[in-house]
Amino acid sequence: MSNYFDLIILGGGPAGLVASKVARGFGKTVAIIEKNKLGGECTWTGCVPSKALIHYASLVSSVEELQKHGVSITRPTFDTIMTLVKSKREEIYKTHTPEVLKKENITTYFGAPEFIDKHTVRIGDQLLKAQKFIIATGSQPFIPPIEGLQDVKFLTNETLFELEKLPQSMIILGAGPIGVEMACALNKFGVKVTIIEMSAYVLPKEDPELSSMLKEKMISEGIDIRTSLKLVKVVQDDTQIKGIAQDLKQQLVEVSAASLLIAVGRKPNLDGLSLERVGVATTNKAVVVNNKLQTTVANIYACGDIVGPYQFSHMAEYQAVIAATNAFLPLFKRRLNYENVIWVTFSDPEFASAGLTEEQAREKHGNSIAVYRIQYDALDRPKIDNKTFGLCKVICTKKGKILGAHILGERAGELIHELQVGKYYNYTLPDFYKPIHAYPTYSELIWHMAKRAYVQNLTKKWYIKLLKKFF
Repeated sequence: MSNYFDLIILGGGPAGLVASKVARGFGKTVAIIEKNKLGGECTWTGCVPSKALIHYASLVSSVEELQKHGVSITRPTFDTIMTLVKSKREEIYKTHTPEVLKKENITTYFGAPEFIDKHTVRIGDQLLKAQKFIIATGSQPFIPPIEGLQDVKFLTNETLFELEKLPQSMIILGAGPIGVEMACALNKFGVKVTIIEMSAYVLPKEDPELSSMLKEKMISEGIDIRTSLKLVKVVQDDTQIKGIAQDLKQQLVEVSAASLLIAVGRKPNLDGLSLERVGVATTNKAVVVNNKLQTTVANIYACGDIVGPYQFSHMAEYQAVIAATNAFLPLFKRRLNYENVIWVTFSDPEFASAGLTEEQAREKHGNSIAVYRIQYDALDRPKIDNKTFGLCKVICTKKGKILGAHILGERAGELIHELQVGKYYNYTLPDFYKPIHAYPTYSELIWHMAKRAYVQNLTKKWYIKLLKKFF
């Protein structure tokens, strides 16, 4: 086997896998070096197991609802649920095993890579050389410097999905996507959850109007949410973990639970790569790249969580295509464009976002915006499904160009894509009124909102004003 490749990719997560296939599409020889398991954090400790757990938590909740109506169904045990979660990981993993990659002529190595020079990496006692490199080593949970934390058996997303028995209670530190998703899921399994968050909001990067709605919904379902608190100390005894937090007035607040989940963000996997040896610049948060995803060393590119600023699998894949294309097609340099970033938090209910929040839009455009809202309870389908909690909100220019869309409610993650496509292709919100939308569906949210924008725009037409004046 040759030890020279056109491209070596460090990391076999979503970014690395996509980059490898793009390069193979260009006819290049490709190798992936993976430190742990192919699929990365997404397959093993992130997207796949978390969404599987959320799905089964929803089914358990449905069982309880049916039981209230007199339908006798046996509730599954948690160890059964976790067996199902792990089976989903294995099912997804089957699509990107070393054997599958080998059939696509992608070579896989396992171990911790280290740069020797800008064309050489060492893995164990083996030296591998390449014309180009892509760094896609991903990220890991950030562990904050909290007094006593080193003496506490805490959980992260890397260990949570190995639980076989549920704790009776849990402190979740952080109300970002991971903290909120796991709080909603574990609450359905009967875990008493307390969230501690430094910000005044849950999901602080989201539109405040909708995140406030979600916070109240979570509280109403029994989740204890403590915002504007900083955890400063933890102590563990035989049965409990006690946390001491500080509020904005420097007063101390005490919380306790049987377990602790740290979910305050992530940090890049840089250790051991010896990037400084070859001159690849880094910060404490990322590998430094230009808008073509090229590092400070011309033949080395980077993508995914190691780059940021959006740590989502779909963003890693978007960046991977750009990095691999730019590495081998210098005449067609592609540049990053984050105007159409989209993401979904799989809380209960789902929270989907694309583009600017109302606050961001006002900062950028002043009062030259229009904001449209429609509640879920305005539609028949949510009433049929008993899913009437929710809000769809779209921020536009005065002419209807979509600046941002935010949906909190049932199937938000699916609904957002109609608006995302329209935003990408520069449709105005009134344009969505023209296509027929089926009844009764959740997609009517978009149609009804578009109708409001259409009518509002219509009333501004000169001929309508003239007709109103005379008639």
